[in-house]
Amino acid sequence: MIRGVNVKKLKLIPDERGRLMEILRCDEKIFKRFGQVYMTTAKPGVTKAWHYHKKQDDNFTCIRGKMRLALYDARKESPTRGEVNEFIISLEDPMLVTIPKNVYHGFKAVSDEEAVVINVPTKAYDHKHPDEYRVDAFENDIPYDWRK
Repeated sequence: MIRGVNVKKLKLIPDERGRLMEILRCDEKIFKRFGQVYMTTAKPGVTKAWHYHKKQDDNFTCIRGKMRLALYDARKESPTRGEVNEFIISLEDPMLVTIPKNVYHGFKAVSDEEAVVINVPTKAYDHKHPDEYRVDAFENDIPYDWRK
């Protein structure tokens, strides 16, 4: 596992009215701070990658469809430099993945329906000075193939 990445298995709690799933709580060890909560989606087969942040950690889960989340550690000082992690996340296998700053990440919708992703980053998005550093999903030095 890439240093600083945390994976929390989530639990769906069904009843006769529907389902409930706690995603992230302020009294958990993995919680650092609250920045904002947002939702993003990808249509079936669409890849949204690669980027990293210098100031924030992300906390990703998928609440509809299925996503393949990939992480790549390019941090020079990291003992896990060069390592790739991959997670398949859906309501059938719900989990929260904490992605530390300076770790490249992206996701692909791998279901027949749109993948709906919730992120709880540790900092609010700064529209004037975005903390987002991108490289092309397919043309890069990252040892990962989104086409699989």
